[in-house]
Amino acid sequence: MDGRYDLIIEGGTAVLPWGEAPARIGVRDGRIASLDARGEAARVIDATGLHVLPGLIDPHVHFRDSGAAELPGVETMASGTLGAVLGGITAVFDMPNTGTPAVDAASLAAKRESIAGRAWCHVGLYVGATKGNIGALGDLEALPGVCAVKVFAGSSTGNLLVEDDASIEAVMRSGRRRIAFHSEDEYRLQARREAFAQGGSFADHAVWRDPECAALGTRRIVGLARRTGRPAHILHVSTGEEFGFLADHHDLVSLEVLVNHLTQSAPEAYERLGAYAVMNPPIREARHREAAWRAVASGLVDTIGSDHAPHPAAAKARPWPETAAGLTGVQTLLPVMLEQVHQGRLNLSRLVDLMAAGPARIYGAVGKGRLAVGYDADFTLVDLGKRRRIETNWLASPCGWSPFAGDIVTGWPVMTIIAGAAVMVEDEVIGTPVGREVLFRS
Repeated sequence: MDGRYDLIIEGGTAVLPWGEAPARIGVRDGRIASLDARGEAARVIDATGLHVLPGLIDPHVHFRDSGAAELPGVETMASGTLGAVLGGITAVFDMPNTGTPAVDAASLAAKRESIAGRAWCHVGLYVGATKGNIGALGDLEALPGVCAVKVFAGSSTGNLLVEDDASIEAVMRSGRRRIAFHSEDEYRLQARREAFAQGGSFADHAVWRDPECAALGTRRIVGLARRTGRPAHILHVSTGEEFGFLADHHDLVSLEVLVNHLTQSAPEAYERLGAYAVMNPPIREARHREAAWRAVASGLVDTIGSDHAPHPAAAKARPWPETAAGLTGVQTLLPVMLEQVHQGRLNLSRLVDLMAAGPARIYGAVGKGRLAVGYDADFTLVDLGKRRRIETNWLASPCGWSPFAGDIVTGWPVMTIIAGAAVMVEDEVIGTPVGREVLFRS
């Protein structure tokens, strides 16, 4: 399409749905108007030497707004999304276990209000399932900005828990969109808890929350999905046993893998990082990490996320098992995954499938995930040859730490564009927060 554009991105290699190719991308009114723009533009970005990706999505973050944002070292919508754009992420989907849990229309409305004027990237919101809101979930999942219902079938950070089969089945029969699950088995977790002493090794976290806790929870959820016909999305799949089982159920059940489970393993992570390796589900032995990579290579994995769950250093410093479980990750997700591209673990097209097209498809995000005419003008520009060390002084999170601090990676985000506006260029944040709530198909 000829004419005048608001923005043209030229000279780079675009990662299109059908492969990598040169493109001159024209943007008009916040959307992609052409992949072969022949007119002029108010601004032209020279992307020579760079790869132009569709705006990348982190579908699994825990920001701490709604009741906890006043605490020192605690993430807010502003700081979390600032970290996202510094790391090349253009949209995040925020979990419901905040200070005031997002479990009803009022709490969801309060979280939506925290986006405008504060969020640097686009935001989707999970609504949390509880035993008290099951009958309302069908209406809640259709509210603006809601990406999915989230069920904690195993206890983690916060007080949301729906652990028994009858309640989970009732959740699945309330509404119709895909439900996201933390699938550890609560009964096994509680039965095994007393076997571990206060102040034990941080590596005991992976012994307590063992592979069978995750595999048993996943088998139960898949069985209920089959019974009800309700599609499910199993978050942070972490065991070889789960990958083998889920391969037979991909018609109804999709799955996510975390960057930590792809790049870290026990016991080395606990020996090196101590409390800063403690997360749920835990970092496991190398055989599970290799199973995760086989699942990525086979196409079984649908999305990759960070499970960004920052805690102040004081909360991480408590002795196990009282140490806060959860790791930072939204800002480092893309650099760490680009290092995997550099190492040959996956190619750039598969990365885009897992971090843009996949989240958009699984959650029904409208206008996201592809470089195609009519889609939103969200872009992540990366330099595949840029070699950097991940430093804590680069991080936006007020917690001030990362399990990847000190790692050297090859491949780096150099520009983040939201709705046609550059909000990050070479580590410099530009302008004011322009993020808005993501639109989802209901």
